[in-house]
Amino acid sequence: MYNFKTTAFVAVSALALSACGGSGGGEAGGARDFVRAVGSSTVYPFATAVAEKVAGQGFKSPVIESTGTGAGMKLFCAGVGFNFPDVENASRRMKASEFEDCKANGVTEVIEVQVGIDGIAFAEAANGPKMKLTPETVYKALAANPFGKPQTAKNWKDVDPSLPAIPISVYGPPTTSGTRDALEELILEAGCKSDPAMGALKDSDKDAYEKTCTTIREDGAYIEGGENDNLLVQKIAQNAKAIGIFGYSFLEENADKLKGVPMSDVEPTYASISDFSYPGARPLYIYIKKAHLDKVKSLKEFVAEWPNAWGADGYLKDKGMVVSPEEVRAANATVISELTVMDGTGLK
Repeated sequence: MYNFKTTAFVAVSALALSACGGSGGGEAGGARDFVRAVGSSTVYPFATAVAEKVAGQGFKSPVIESTGTGAGMKLFCAGVGFNFPDVENASRRMKASEFEDCKANGVTEVIEVQVGIDGIAFAEAANGPKMKLTPETVYKALAANPFGKPQTAKNWKDVDPSLPAIPISVYGPPTTSGTRDALEELILEAGCKSDPAMGALKDSDKDAYEKTCTTIREDGAYIEGGENDNLLVQKIAQNAKAIGIFGYSFLEENADKLKGVPMSDVEPTYASISDFSYPGARPLYIYIKKAHLDKVKSLKEFVAEWPNAWGADGYLKDKGMVVSPEEVRAANATVISELTVMDGTGLK
């Protein structure tokens, strides 16, 4: 069951959504008069800030729903028309399988825009034990079957003698989250590959490799925290022996309650994420249905507002977004101005 979080400044009922028209792309019933975006809880506060600017221009407030990247992709790719979202917020790039799902459901023209950078930050309470982790120690602690062997670690000290003898207790994102995907790809898989035998397994049995390297234990050491990262922050702040995993912006906003956990001796900071020296750094995206741009009122304005927001002097930096390099911002501003449709090249 999705844990939807909707912008506080606007609410919309199922009745209102159904009144906007069917799935025929908007030919009947007139243009919808508000934007609907779904997806990443990490991108949510940034999309909300952009939505507020659009509402300040006299348009009806866009509706932003925090569904998680994966769940949002399913909603976004389900079809074209007023019953379906206009925008998908994503804390990872669209997968090749999702691109194919979109095409199969008639969502054939999708615009991909990188809006900034974030990091999957590991954090502990301000009075926490000053943990220092690596992708390998995280993998050994959280994998269901580390390196193909039974998971026996109960305490962090069982994983690495230099770590404290406290129970492994990690609050992290659910399977619907792009942050979970990033955790698996950027941290767990990196830790798994520290064993040369895993490289051989990847060559001989890719499915077994992915299961071994990315499946997280389900015995209570890893607790799925849902799509509300603010609740995760509260849980970690109140539990000095727990670790939390969420977008860097939530760590920055709660620096009085939390402190970052170094990963391979690199602190999660604005600078280390900006230059990708922090192992959990990742790009953030939005995806737009081109077919909706002329049908949904204020969608063009919502999309066009992002370049005003994401720069070095933009208001999203104050919200915790790490600004992309100038050339990346320029290239994506061009994508928006020219409404360039993605072709799926490079998707995994």
